[in-house]
Amino acid sequence: QVQLVESGGGLVQAGGSLKLSCAASGSIRSINDMAWYRQAPGKQRELVATITSIGTTYYADSVKGRFTISRDNAKNTVYLQMISLKPEDTAVYYCNADVWERAPMRRKYYWGQGTQVTVSS
Repeated sequence: QVQLVESGGGLVQAGGSLKLSCAASGSIRSINDMAWYRQAPGKQRELVATITSIGTTYYADSVKGRFTISRDNAKNTVYLQMISLKPEDTAVYYCNADVWERAPMRRKYYWGQGTQVTVSS
């Protein structure tokens, strides 16, 4: 069993910055890809960014150049640095991790509980 705990969300003015964190804990052998998703009211959940275990990244076009995903493998933590925030970035942000567990050894995806990001105009 693995738990993902997100933090760093909040209210920020347009043009401002926030840094989200997501720490994984539990029966972890290693973590493959980690990702951030977001879901705005009335919309489908969308992929924001992904990062592999060796640091290869992917970004949705809507956030490219403004958001940076990173990870600290020693801490089993993924981050999302967000700058130049826009009102349309307002959403609940969820982290996701592809985890190799220890006992029993298995591969499973986990989700965080979500953290609210609100960007005011």
